[in-house]
Amino acid sequence: MKKFTESQMVKAIKENQNGRSAEEISRELGINKATFYNWRKKYAGMEASQFKRLKELEEENRKLKQMYADLSLDNVML
Repeated sequence: MKKFTESQMVKAIKENQNGRSAEEISRELGINKATFYNWRKKYAGMEASQFKRLKELEEENRKLKQMYADLSLDNVML
C-alpha cells in the first residue's frame, strides 16, 4: 500500500475543489475513488499544517490510550 504525505492529500482535495474530477485524480495517484472520497470527507477544508497537527494528536491519543490500558491491567493484577 502506497503512503501519501499530508501535502499530497491536501493538494489532491484542493484540485478536486477547483474542478478536476475525482476519477482523474484517483487514476493519477493510483488509488481507488473510494479512498479519495474518504480523504475528502475527512480532511476537506484543512491546510497541510492542520492535517499534520491532526495526525500528531491522533498518535498522542493512541499512546495515551495504551498507557491507560497498561495501568488498568497493572491495577487489576494488584
